[in-house]
Amino acid sequence: MFGKSSKINEFRLWGLLFTLFGMGLMILGTAGIVFWGQAGKVFAAIFMVIGMIAMLVSVAVYFWAGMLSTSATILICPECNRHTKILGKTDRCMYCKTKLTLDPKQATDLGDDESAAEEVGQPQT
Repeated sequence: MFGKSSKINEFRLWGLLFTLFGMGLMILGTAGIVFWGQAGKVFAAIFMVIGMIAMLVSVAVYFWAGMLSTSATILICPECNRHTKILGKTDRCMYCKTKLTLDPKQATDLGDDESAAEEVGQPQT
């Protein structure tokens, strides 16, 4: 289950990536002054503005994730027995990454999944 996480954590990850991208651009922009002196100030100003825009986008993403988090349904994960938030009808546990659903039609029994996987894996004779 590498790379899978809950929807709220995915939004927070994007906020973090925009923050790091914006800070990296601003640092790269100031390096223009070090390498090119006075001529690098234009380079630095351009990268500072783009970096600030990326930082503002990260603030908006974090704000959006926070607003979604306040209206999320809280339930207890059947695997790890911890309280977790779920957005929409299906989501993953924020801690153990177990698939969760509120829709009984989309719920599956673990025993049925294992037997179906075994039947698919073996050739028909």
